Amino acid sequence: MTTDLYTRAESAAAFVLSQTALRPRIGLVLGSGLGSFADELANAVRIPYAHIPTFPRSTAIGHAGQLVVGKSGGIAVAAMQGRVHLYEGYSAAEVAFPTRVLGRVGVRALILTNAAGGINSEYGQGALVVLRDHINLQGQNPLTGANDERFGARFPDMTYTYNKRYREIALEEAKKLSIPPHEGVYAALAGPSYETPAEIRCLRTIGADLVGMSTVPEAIAARHMGMSVLAISCVTNMAAGILDKPLDHAEVLEVGRRVMGQFVALLRAVIPRIAEEVKKAD
Repeated sequence: MTTDLYTRAESAAAFVLSQTALRPRIGLVLGSGLGSFADELANAVRIPYAHIPTFPRSTAIGHAGQLVVGKSGGIAVAAMQGRVHLYEGYSAAEVAFPTRVLGRVGVRALILTNAAGGINSEYGQGALVVLRDHINLQGQNPLTGANDERFGARFPDMTYTYNKRYREIALEEAKKLSIPPHEGVYAALAGPSYETPAEIRCLRTIGADLVGMSTVPEAIAARHMGMSVLAISCVTNMAAGILDKPLDHAEVLEVGRRVMGQFVALLRAVIPRIAEEVKKAD
């Protein structure tokens, strides 16, 4: 991507806004097997990524590849059913481009979700984990290259990447729903191969509780633009070497489907409270 990134994001955002009367302040990125939340939105407009100017197209299994703008509990949201990844051949800047577009649409709070491998032995398959931090081991950063000050500062601070108040809200609502409340640190690798058992031992040593192939480029771009971020991982499998069994993407999708009810309930509970936080910040 070149220095016309802002213009491209503006053009894509203008197209999205032309398709709906809603003006969402909350955006969601729905990861592998987790996209059905968007199917339940009211007054929804569904926009295939292929129709949005210069928008990257998702090729991963379990990613529908469309932007759904609708209402959850009366609150306007923009939900991405699927994302793109480095392993699909995109650069980090391209992976983060949809985040840029959501920001130009008017989104101020971004909820990122993903399917992750569990490193922390306290997690079981299907656990929902609120991210408190991440470790970027993807070898790329979406901010590499010329900086456009219209997006944000050259050197954005990442100390508070995952909004503390949003994390508190998610953990509180999880308890109310009898979902075991977990927080953890997410390690992002490029993929597409799963990690080796030795790599997982290394990740555990440096403080990672979860591992996956997404989320971090989006979180970095969101913070660069001044958006507040909440991220929730669904532990769809235990990472390599934790259990004596091979890893399988079909299992990732199946576990995602199995916990979807809990996941949707948590999102429904969290969104109204985050909407109030956005109003306070405005």
